[in-house]
Amino acid sequence: MLGLTPSRSILRHCFLLCLLAATPFAPALARAQSPAGPASVAGQISGRLVLVLPFENRSGQANLNWIGDSFPDTLNQRLNSAGFLTITRDDRQFALDHLGLPVDFRPSRATTIRIAQTLDANFVIVGNYTVENGRIAVQARVLEVNQLRLSTSLEDSAELARLFDIENAIAWKVARHIDPHFPVAEQTFLSASGGVGLSAFENYIRGTDATNSVERIKRLNTAVTEAPNYSAALLALGKAEYSAHQYDQAAAVLAKVQANDRLALEASFYRGLARFNTAKYGDAETAFAFVAARLPLPEVVNNQAVASSRQGKDAVALFERVTTADPNDADYHYNLAVALLRRGDAPGALRELDTTLKLRPGDSEAVELHARITPALKLTGTPLTDSITAGGFAPVERIRRSYSEASFRQAAFQLDEMRAVRMATLPPAEQATQYTQLGREYLAQGLIPEAEREFQAAITADSNSSPAHAGIAQVREQSGSADQARSEAHRSLDLHANVDAWMVLARLDLKDNKLAASVADVTSALTLDPNNSAALGMREALRARGQSLP
Repeated sequence: MLGLTPSRSILRHCFLLCLLAATPFAPALARAQSPAGPASVAGQISGRLVLVLPFENRSGQANLNWIGDSFPDTLNQRLNSAGFLTITRDDRQFALDHLGLPVDFRPSRATTIRIAQTLDANFVIVGNYTVENGRIAVQARVLEVNQLRLSTSLEDSAELARLFDIENAIAWKVARHIDPHFPVAEQTFLSASGGVGLSAFENYIRGTDATNSVERIKRLNTAVTEAPNYSAALLALGKAEYSAHQYDQAAAVLAKVQANDRLALEASFYRGLARFNTAKYGDAETAFAFVAARLPLPEVVNNQAVASSRQGKDAVALFERVTTADPNDADYHYNLAVALLRRGDAPGALRELDTTLKLRPGDSEAVELHARITPALKLTGTPLTDSITAGGFAPVERIRRSYSEASFRQAAFQLDEMRAVRMATLPPAEQATQYTQLGREYLAQGLIPEAEREFQAAITADSNSSPAHAGIAQVREQSGSADQARSEAHRSLDLHANVDAWMVLARLDLKDNKLAASVADVTSALTLDPNNSAALGMREALRARGQSLP
């Protein structure tokens, strides 16, 4: 199976559950793109692990093969936002390799089932498409692995220029098929791609698929030139440049991923590595610390500690956190030993080296360091570090260069389910309050489908929740459903006056050039909260349009 060995996975899984309970970023990560994990964890994910395979090109045009590879990318994003765990491209390729199949293999139904079982998937999404006269027609099916049952065809079609819309629509239909009670509106999915053009999307997909480093970087550079804020392309380009040892370029590109973007953590991790490789340890420490504050994986905290140590700081406390988080990793104990030695705690360093060698008896550096410390302790008049480093021996802490959120996201997913069980025991009004707060957090991060799920859960708990209806109004506004946004805003205000609903109406009225109505909306908002920044900003915008406001 994939990922860590089961014993280490369970240990990290339990530790992360404890950490995530106090991690405000956890809900968003729980629905972020997630790799498959070992059966010991995957079996606990309540049957929501999904594998999306590339769609089959039936157009007879080989130059359109990239479209088939694009479906897993888009469907994974949308299905994650729908509360499923999806299996990444890397893990899908691992399964193909494990079965002795080429990466571009188009499996039969029997082979599809074998791939799904290798990855512990509960559902597999397969499909095909045709392109004719500038239009694309798509058919998708859902294979329920445990029941060996294939769904009826889920279909959609549109102009090829609207490929994102087609893929988002198919994703929504898949989510509704797997979960008939899925509450998010189709229009919310359709508006979730952020306005990336077809050409930029094509270059991104072709770039990520390219086997040649030069071609990969060229394609991804084109994608970000065409769509400068395309975070997935920025991350892919930064990682490609990092792999090509173009560290300064990689760091500059990765820094362009916005801090509230769902990809910001991975981007910051690789930016930290890029800065570390150019000896800019302060910048590296800052990048790793940003990730560690939100994603407390041992490898992330370890890298933060290593970057800190390279600046001459005492990083013992950080390394101790790492060994507590993952006590079965020999490198982490070795790092703690080196840090303790720098502090002057030779007995402590020896204890950690003993643990290192129990875990990895053939670790030559650990063997030599252990052999140097023991006699050095008996010497007098010679600084301990001088004795140990004689002859040019220079022990340094080890950095981790791989980034995997598998265990974290599995833990976060379960934490999300545990939260739902706990919240079901609360009074309806309190449930609505907590779901609404989560929805607002998602909304602030630009995660619109995730936000709608939480607001809808709040309304299910308490249909008279004014803040939840205001949240739905904001979602409908951002997804371009103006009439529905107005309806939800008015429903919210009928239940209880609030600034969020008034501001939705103010923005919609301004957009429709109903200036007097917008003035009235903003005035009502400011009456409730005279210091509200959004209302104050809208007041200035209206004044610039010649409107008189108090």
